[in-house]
Amino acid sequence: MPNAWPPAWLTPVPDAALKSGKGESVIDFAEIFGIITKDSIAGSAGSPLILREWQKELLRHVFAKDDDGGLRHRINLIGMPRKQGKSALASTLGVYSLFAAGIKGAEVYSCAADRDQARIVFADAKRMVEASPDLMGMAKLYRDAIEIPETNSVYRVLSSEAFTKEGLSPTAVIFDELHAQPNRELFDVMSLAQGARGSMATLIAITTAGVKTDNTGQDSICYSLYQYGKRVARGEVDDPTFFMSWWEAPQEADHRIQETWEIANPGLGDICALSDFESSVRRTPESEFRTKRCNQWVSSQQTWLPTGVWDVLEKVEELDPDAEYVLGFDGSFNGDTTVIIGCRMPRDEEEKPHLFLVKAWEKPIDSDDSWRVDIQDAEQAILDFCQHYKVREVACDPFRWQRSMEVLQDAGVPIVEWPSTSAKRMVVACAKFYDAVMEQRVTHDGDPLLARHLDNAVIKIDNLGPRIVKENRSSLRRIDAAVAAVIAYDRSGSRIEEAIIPGFYI
Repeated sequence: MPNAWPPAWLTPVPDAALKSGKGESVIDFAEIFGIITKDSIAGSAGSPLILREWQKELLRHVFAKDDDGGLRHRINLIGMPRKQGKSALASTLGVYSLFAAGIKGAEVYSCAADRDQARIVFADAKRMVEASPDLMGMAKLYRDAIEIPETNSVYRVLSSEAFTKEGLSPTAVIFDELHAQPNRELFDVMSLAQGARGSMATLIAITTAGVKTDNTGQDSICYSLYQYGKRVARGEVDDPTFFMSWWEAPQEADHRIQETWEIANPGLGDICALSDFESSVRRTPESEFRTKRCNQWVSSQQTWLPTGVWDVLEKVEELDPDAEYVLGFDGSFNGDTTVIIGCRMPRDEEEKPHLFLVKAWEKPIDSDDSWRVDIQDAEQAILDFCQHYKVREVACDPFRWQRSMEVLQDAGVPIVEWPSTSAKRMVVACAKFYDAVMEQRVTHDGDPLLARHLDNAVIKIDNLGPRIVKENRSSLRRIDAAVAAVIAYDRSGSRIEEAIIPGFYI
């Protein structure tokens, strides 16, 4: 098997922070007190936990120190497929944080989507304590808690089903399978509550990938952190308080071959058996196998675009004042999202059209029914873009936005009606967009909102043909950006005879 380190995505940590950190102490504690809690190819239950080199390197990164001697990272996101020893590692970190972190009055929490899941890590932690006379001599064990009276420290179980926001001051939070959180409420409560502890506190989420949206229709907390971690890893964001280590196979990789499994699974052939993969790939649906065994993100529906095809088209591109653009506009007032998507038209036969988000207005999760899109702001965003760039046309779905279209047209904006309610028009435009994506004849800016809306789009097929729709009318999984992108791409390929309006552009 290949060397398991580094993962696909790794946020930078200076060597000095690694060398001065607590990683070696955590490793020593794990190898003295850690035990295997379930029979597996890694060993029998009750036998000593032997950390692999990739696990040791991971711990060195998680427990790096900042310049003041505290923990460098407030938030840690660790992503790996199933059967990589996540639960054993998480329970070891919980026990270490309770017994050996050197904090009096420590509060350690095992968190998960439901109590049963939260108790998996906690139960492993209790077995570890029970297996050590030294640890047992200091602790009191309860059904959902471990206490150390001498230091007034405690380790408890919490779940998103039942938790209290009052009186929490965590020093360590271990989130198991963060992807399963129904929304971000518990995560936000715990991350904010640890603020009073300063650099003594850390939150560690160990998870596989999952679906990209939660039950609010927004990006899940896990997917949001994953996207943020990629930006930090790329150097787009400088945030030393955030750490991510994420193993995954490339989205375009063949999920049926061993080479793909090796990339995503650092414990393949060691902690987890190769034969298990060879068996499960034959009987597991592709989306499930890609999520659980390749650690790739999927959508909750059988979506319009196949897994990974959109991601590989991402391209960094600055707006060019000399290029020509088409804007696609799909508007709402309160329930859905109002979106402006731009498409830079090809400047020669070799160049591909490029899609990008201009601006979006999306209803916040915690807002009530009184929330409305700022119509004047939407109009001004279109005017601003047209005043700085050469816009061939602005294609707009006129539903409920007829007045704005008239205002913009009076201001000299080249408005074109593009009703998305026309099923025949949508069928043709969706087919053009789909073919362009599948044949890699278009690029995009990688905007996460657009990617999310494309993932949310499902296919409706009737006598007119296939087109994208929401999963149902009441769904919170919005697709407006996907519709705007389809509109923009469709019009960018049309042959427009009118010249650019002289004198309108700056």
